[in-house]
Amino acid sequence: MRKTLTIFFLFLTIGVNVFAQKLSPQATVSILTIEPGQEELFAAFGHSAIRIQDPANGIDKVYNYGTYYYNQPYFYLNFARGYLLYGLSVRTYDRFKGYYAYFNREIKAQFLNLSLVQTQAIFDYMENNAKPENSMYYYDYYYNNCATKIRDVFIEVLGDDFTIPAQFVEQPGKSIRNLNDDYIQDSFPWGKLGIDLCLGLPIDKIASDYEYMFLPDYLYEGFEVAKIKRDSIWVPSVAKEKIILASRPMDEPKVWFTPFVAFSLLLVFGILLLLIQIRTGRKFKLFDFLLFFVIGAIGLLLFLLWVATDHKAAANNFNLLWALPTHLIVAFALLRKKIKRWANWYFALLIPFLLAVMIFWKIFPQDLNEGFIPIVFLMVVRSIAIILRK
Repeated sequence: MRKTLTIFFLFLTIGVNVFAQKLSPQATVSILTIEPGQEELFAAFGHSAIRIQDPANGIDKVYNYGTYYYNQPYFYLNFARGYLLYGLSVRTYDRFKGYYAYFNREIKAQFLNLSLVQTQAIFDYMENNAKPENSMYYYDYYYNNCATKIRDVFIEVLGDDFTIPAQFVEQPGKSIRNLNDDYIQDSFPWGKLGIDLCLGLPIDKIASDYEYMFLPDYLYEGFEVAKIKRDSIWVPSVAKEKIILASRPMDEPKVWFTPFVAFSLLLVFGILLLLIQIRTGRKFKLFDFLLFFVIGAIGLLLFLLWVATDHKAAANNFNLLWALPTHLIVAFALLRKKIKRWANWYFALLIPFLLAVMIFWKIFPQDLNEGFIPIVFLMVVRSIAIILRK
């Protein structure tokens, strides 16, 4: 028993010493900015992390707020409801660098102009924040992510001794959706389609310079112009910059099978079915059922994202003008031997309504994805086909 207690107190002492570890004057804090990647949609926006080095104490750690865990309870349910938990993870720099070297992504470092006292304060904060009981946080696409968390660490720890100018962006006046498009419009058109479908009017607001920093590149720019009060004197926050991992030149893949191309082909197919119906009298009930059922289901999903989840960016979604949840109900009427009169009236009213939506497509306050225009036109064509059956 005595031996067990001795071992326990030994480990307790080691743990306290690790937490209270004092850094040497050689210690540095740097912001790491990883260039956008081509491997997955989530990598297209880049990444940010904090690195703390102290050669005298053998410390070289990277603190990463972009970690999520599939094994957390109710992962998919929480994701759908907007309550997804992300966490702060800590890795050695070699492991962190090896991951991005594998995917050929450049890492830039901004070494910060901190005093030893400030460096120690950041280190203590990060070590405490990395504890399992402190590391998790509710993730938000635009207001609480891997980049904004880093900005907020320095605001919280340094307080009035750290400031970022209110205006520093070279091209201000962009909406959050525009900023998204800068990164994914050409390389991930299907990802852009999904974002434009699910996220509504809130991301069409003009972003302030402060809000630009949800993107790692703009967090980098923010620290470029930030100031730190060191020994009662305001100095630039960045002492020096360095590319610590260079990437090899690569050709950016060109995506030709875009949503507009795919849905235009589907539209042509729907028109051909209409022509065959006029010529032969054949009814393509299954095609129309699937079309309106799927679009109605999408509309129901968009409605639930708006009213039944915590996804604030999914509110006020103008895509519900064409992806009406009522399509889900009327789709089943198409399977009947004889279409009810109310269903015919539904499609008769739907035609001018959808034509008006297409006319005003570019006028709506929400920037609707043009890839959906062929789908809206297809619904008009198939509504005509349904009415002609009677």
